[in-house]
Amino acid sequence: MTSPNTDQGDHQKERRFGARALRTSVVEAVALIARAAPVEVPVFLAVTIAAAAAPIATAWLTKLVIDRLTGGNGPVGALALGLAAAGFATAVLPAVARFARGQIGRAASLAGTDRLFAAAESQVGLRSFENPAYQDRLRLAQDGVRRVPELVDGLGGALGGVLSLTGFLGSLLVLSPAMTGLVLAAALPALVAEILLTRRRTSMEWDIEHHHRREFFYGQLLTGTSPATEIRLFGIGAFLRGRMMSERRAANTAERRMDLRELRTQGGLTALGAAVAGVGLWWAANAARHGTLSVGDVAMFLAAVAGVQAALGSLTSAISGGQARLLAFTHYVAVVRAPSDLPRALTGEAPPLRRGIELRDVWFRYGDDLPWVFRDLNLTIPHGEAVALVGLNGAGKSTLVKLLCRMYDPSRGRILWDGEDIRDIPPEKLRDRISAVFQDHMNYEMSARDNIAVGDLTALDDPSRLERAAGRAGVHDRLAALPNGYDTSLTRMFALGDDSASGVVLSGGQWQRLALARALVRENRDLMILDEPSSGLDPEAEHEVHALMREHRRGGTSLLISHRLSAVRDADRVVVLEDGRVTEQGTHDTLLAADGGYARLFRLQASGYQEATTP
Repeated sequence: MTSPNTDQGDHQKERRFGARALRTSVVEAVALIARAAPVEVPVFLAVTIAAAAAPIATAWLTKLVIDRLTGGNGPVGALALGLAAAGFATAVLPAVARFARGQIGRAASLAGTDRLFAAAESQVGLRSFENPAYQDRLRLAQDGVRRVPELVDGLGGALGGVLSLTGFLGSLLVLSPAMTGLVLAAALPALVAEILLTRRRTSMEWDIEHHHRREFFYGQLLTGTSPATEIRLFGIGAFLRGRMMSERRAANTAERRMDLRELRTQGGLTALGAAVAGVGLWWAANAARHGTLSVGDVAMFLAAVAGVQAALGSLTSAISGGQARLLAFTHYVAVVRAPSDLPRALTGEAPPLRRGIELRDVWFRYGDDLPWVFRDLNLTIPHGEAVALVGLNGAGKSTLVKLLCRMYDPSRGRILWDGEDIRDIPPEKLRDRISAVFQDHMNYEMSARDNIAVGDLTALDDPSRLERAAGRAGVHDRLAALPNGYDTSLTRMFALGDDSASGVVLSGGQWQRLALARALVRENRDLMILDEPSSGLDPEAEHEVHALMREHRRGGTSLLISHRLSAVRDADRVVVLEDGRVTEQGTHDTLLAADGGYARLFRLQASGYQEATTP
């Protein structure tokens, strides 16, 4: 969890785009492109060089043809053939270069997307994903990697622009060094201005990303199926739409200011370029009148001026656009190079649980400016026992589950797995020893088969394991009766095939049983965590599920969390959490006999099920 002040500070710190970040982005982008398309890149470079040289050759051949025609001093057949070949190359090579750029861009974008999500997946815990600045950066990184084809276009455009500019400047320099200096003097400010404007626009995009994120959030609320009923019942659609449009207007205001700045700057520079071109045309016409330039020289001069300005325009656009894409690519670089939010042990094993799990002197809070969830918590989950965890809302029961699964590390203290600190165990190996039903379990909009198999992908092609898990969760008959059995899509929105009616939406209780089956398909795990596994079930289904769970937990190590104390009475040990500490523990009967907080809560719940009697 991150405070608003921390969020703002992260944005202010990370939106600065320095030269080092830009250089790193260039290196990373070039390496990505080279790895993704090792064959296409050399072809693309060769075609780009040829495409840049063709217009220059056309201009010189045109000059020579005109001079020979007007001077009558030689045949023009060979020159005409060369001119035709250069014209053909000028027309064809850009199309070939575009095709090559497209191939490179798609391959690089594919490789970059895979690497980006692999990097996000490599984060050990949840802290990064709860950081708004990281979420903004991740969204911008996704956009940056999707636009890698544009980056390839920019790199190709910059290369072609440099080559064309060099060739035409050389041609112009032969005719008039003074005019060459004038053209450059007018063009260089445009190049510098575009670079500065691009930096400002990229910074602006980073600044307003939180507006786009919140707009997306409100849009999802207004169009999603889950919130649709409540939004319509409470009549809050217009309120949410107003919030969404307010975020859009805030972003639009910042973009409008940026557009006006670009309009003023680019308008003035365009006028300067037109004036320079006019001066050049006047000089060329006057020089031809006095015999200083030949007709071919004038044609060459006009082509060179136009070529220099076009090359400068192309180069300026490529540099500014390429810089924008590279600056956006810095978000990709930041994500793929980001250190893990938690230390990751690279070696070691999670030994089979033989003694138990111990939380020793554990303190934990979600942020330095947030209250403590646990204060000097000490708890043991012995091997082979069923431990129930109870307490009021906010006591830290679900947080304890996250610590056991190492989604966070304790601020102080240690969590020991058979005496070994879980921080010294590779997280994937620790988690492979655990199965769980979470309170906020996922409903995957995929097939029923996939929904169970994601609990253990080795069961994906083993129908008997999936059906056995579903049967133990009490949902097999329901899934088997679906239109396509276990292959039925459990969604209307993303159902496979053209007919969305082939998808089926389950009830809340059925989804909960499916989540239970997902946990049960992870067979022979050392620890089973059941966090409110029956909260969405009716009393009969709840009784059935707990009977199944008692049978499944027999002889194994399990942690059961439930607000319904009747569901935990058969646990080997009941632990009561309050104010970040264990306040009571023992069997159900001993805690009732102690007449403490647990006994009070149990009697309070039991009284709701007792029939009122008439005196």
